[in-house]
Amino acid sequence: MNNGSSNTSNNCCDNCVAEILQVIKILQDNACPENCLNSCDRPALGGGTNSIVFNTRPIMLYTCCGNGVPWSMPTTRTEEGVTSSVFRVEKINGCCCTFRVLAPNPDTTSIYPYVSTDSIFTMDVGCMCAVRCLNDTYVECL
Repeated sequence: MNNGSSNTSNNCCDNCVAEILQVIKILQDNACPENCLNSCDRPALGGGTNSIVFNTRPIMLYTCCGNGVPWSMPTTRTEEGVTSSVFRVEKINGCCCTFRVLAPNPDTTSIYPYVSTDSIFTMDVGCMCAVRCLNDTYVECL
């Protein structure tokens, strides 16, 4: 029965957020230096003039009902209270995207702003309404 809805697509992942996350995942898998436009879906991860190749395009996520507040998750699997709003795309499977939580680098002398954590979560892409890309970087232990 037709409910009068004008939405003719049954594919929940037919949106720009899903496409951008797919591009980011592919770029991280094939990281190589190149000058590109400064947007989330620029065709290569940036590299510095010192020939360091970046392997991560850190992102922030915004949900449709989050009132403009970035999504945040715990930085560890065991401790409560410490959260981060910076993530790395790890896997995309249909409408689901798996992210690794990135934490601020405790080494204040490091040129890299984030460290990898053991905190991973999966989110339905349909729950996201915006992605904010941060500067490409290198994250150890990925």
